[in-house]
Amino acid sequence: MDGIPPLVDQYSHGAVHGELGLGEFETHLGGAAGATGLAPAGTTFFDSRAGLAVRRWCPPLLGLEPHCAPVRYLARRRELGAYRAGHLLLRGAGIGTFLLEAGVPEGLTSPAELARAAEGRAHEVVRLEPLAAQIADTSGSVDSFLAYAAEALYAAARSATAFSCGAPACDGSPPAAATVRDAAGRWLRTRRKGELPEEPVLVRHLLWSAVATGLPVQLHCADPRPLTGFLRATAGRGVDLVLLPDTWHHWQAARLAAAFPHVYADVGARPEETLREAPFGKLLFSTGARALAELYVVAARLFVRAMERLMGDWVADGWCRRPEAGRIASLVAAGTARRVYRLDAAAG
Repeated sequence: MDGIPPLVDQYSHGAVHGELGLGEFETHLGGAAGATGLAPAGTTFFDSRAGLAVRRWCPPLLGLEPHCAPVRYLARRRELGAYRAGHLLLRGAGIGTFLLEAGVPEGLTSPAELARAAEGRAHEVVRLEPLAAQIADTSGSVDSFLAYAAEALYAAARSATAFSCGAPACDGSPPAAATVRDAAGRWLRTRRKGELPEEPVLVRHLLWSAVATGLPVQLHCADPRPLTGFLRATAGRGVDLVLLPDTWHHWQAARLAAAFPHVYADVGARPEETLREAPFGKLLFSTGARALAELYVVAARLFVRAMERLMGDWVADGWCRRPEAGRIASLVAAGTARRVYRLDAAAG
């Protein structure tokens, strides 16, 4: 569609650095296809929707014909080398700006590395749970943990673009200080080094602390409806919240985005559903890509094609004219993310 600018990917994890053999590639591809472990004997994860999408759109970026054999594709990837192949794939994805979640596993690109490989921009989103785990690994007491956590969070707010948190549910008020101390004590006594906090009270404390900084906060939630009380309680506090739900709950997240002025939602893989539920300027694109540069390409292509089909239908049915359709697609592709995450100010 005419007028769609380079995409802003509001959520991903980065790509692997090194060469990938068939087994490693298939493991990552299986994760994208919703599988765990190895493919059953005699089968391959290339025989999945994610695998077919990789074979359709990625080989031409590496100088091969679409739908070439997986073995040939991986051989070409090795021939080019990991950096060159990743550069060609990321540069060809059509994404101009990446918001990369910090605290990802080692071996994946940092925001600066991803930006260089993609010849674009990348910004850091600080995940609260790994930040707390790093502090807990070196804290000697509950008081020192809570003090250092507060310092680290506000230090991160000076350079990060947003915070993120896994939030299956959250009450409509911050937990009391004594309750937080008790929860932190229980967690510190029983945790192993590197273990992320799962204590609900402690996660709520981290989340409310992030809200207090004023930076946008991404909420990873399987089902966003249990967060309704929290969304209501944070209205008027000068912070934007972005819902990142599981696959089957995007339309419910869109409804909540429509209901609260400070709430936004990921558009998901079916924009024809989410754009029915929320104003167009409340929805944002993301890839959610992890490990494989190919997943950035696939998610971007699927999104653009879905928006082209949807906007084409709207124009054909008389809902809007083509220039207006292009403006709507641009909002979801990049414009809303640039506004919510203040990316133009960050670039300046």
